[in-house]
Amino acid sequence: MNERLLQFIWQFQYFNHASLATDDEKPLQIIHPGTLNSNQGPDFHEGRIRLGDKIWIGNIELHVHASEWHQHHHSSDKNYDNIILHVVWHNDAEIRYPHGETIPVLELQSLVPKILLQRFDDLMYTNDAISCSNSLPVLNDVSWTSWKERLLVERLQERSETIGAWLGQGNEHWEEVFWRCLARAFGMKVNADVFEQIAQALPVNLLARHKHQIHQLEALLLGQGNLLSSSFDDDYPVMLQKEYKFLAKKYGLKPINKLPDFLRMRPHNFPTIRLAQLAMLVHQSSHLFSKIKTAGHPNDVFQWFDISANDFWHYHYTLFEETAYHSASPGRTFIQHVVINAIIPMFFSYGHIRGEQSWKDKAINWFLQLAPEENVITKNWKIHGIENKTAFDSQALIQLKKNYCDRKRCLECAVGAKLLRATHQPK
Repeated sequence: MNERLLQFIWQFQYFNHASLATDDEKPLQIIHPGTLNSNQGPDFHEGRIRLGDKIWIGNIELHVHASEWHQHHHSSDKNYDNIILHVVWHNDAEIRYPHGETIPVLELQSLVPKILLQRFDDLMYTNDAISCSNSLPVLNDVSWTSWKERLLVERLQERSETIGAWLGQGNEHWEEVFWRCLARAFGMKVNADVFEQIAQALPVNLLARHKHQIHQLEALLLGQGNLLSSSFDDDYPVMLQKEYKFLAKKYGLKPINKLPDFLRMRPHNFPTIRLAQLAMLVHQSSHLFSKIKTAGHPNDVFQWFDISANDFWHYHYTLFEETAYHSASPGRTFIQHVVINAIIPMFFSYGHIRGEQSWKDKAINWFLQLAPEENVITKNWKIHGIENKTAFDSQALIQLKKNYCDRKRCLECAVGAKLLRATHQPK
């Protein structure tokens, strides 16, 4: 038993209520278990119980062992003076109010179905990537849709916190924040942090001064990415290297202290290619976030991002070796990645921070209009019967896997809660 499971059992009242009584044998009725408190203080606020012939209203505290009351020093904390019931798994100590009277205690150990505890252990200690995989889909279609929407909003709210922090650093400059968000997306998962550092060192006002010179933009991005510090034979990288040295001295720039990662990546995803494409996007656009805000459909953005890197990159994946001709355009799949990971989170954050629901609704609607992401996570859900029809689904399922399954947060998951509810048969 742990305290989080005990809170779950109490919150949803998953125990036998027949002939309920406190440890001193006073008849007890739970009118309302109270509201779970996620902050400091008692575990549940505003509970209502009938103890004997009296109704009590106040806070309810939970512990696995009653003696934890003393270990947590609750006796000297005034926040615990209004406890109307001490709910414990094992009652191993007598707890009293400051005035000396014993605090009513309810011991749950003998009241909880053993099958619930067994199911919880099965979820916690399985080696399966998805703890409940053998029981899926569990929820009906309506419940899955509702749960996915909550997961998606949660994911977007997490992004909003990051974007809000960036906004504060940039003196509420939305174009600057979007530039950083865009760079992270171009870096993809492997190089997201590196690309963010590059963008942070090259604010949009600096880039705007050189937007008409594509080779200068490439020099700035590749140079800041520590990709122009080698010796080159080809004239083009030598020219970029000279440009960067001049610009670095002019603006006091220093390359980041880490090289972007090339390992286990397909050549068209190499950081050199993505930075060159990012340079071309800056070259061909201005006030990009303001422009993107006018888009009514994701297809509008696909058109604006349908660019191609400079000619050099049609025959190179790196600054060294020449290759056969290949397209230096991002491709539709990559542009969708940018829409999902940069543009839509910006829409949601813009609405969230400004208190404008229409932008948040637009973000959700765009997810519904985009094709689903196909990766190891979504394929695993699909194997177990969980549909992945749109980006709405895939983003929600990624959030579910990373923030709930991987962290064993089954008690906070709609699926886990449903499985445990199914084991509870009230008597």
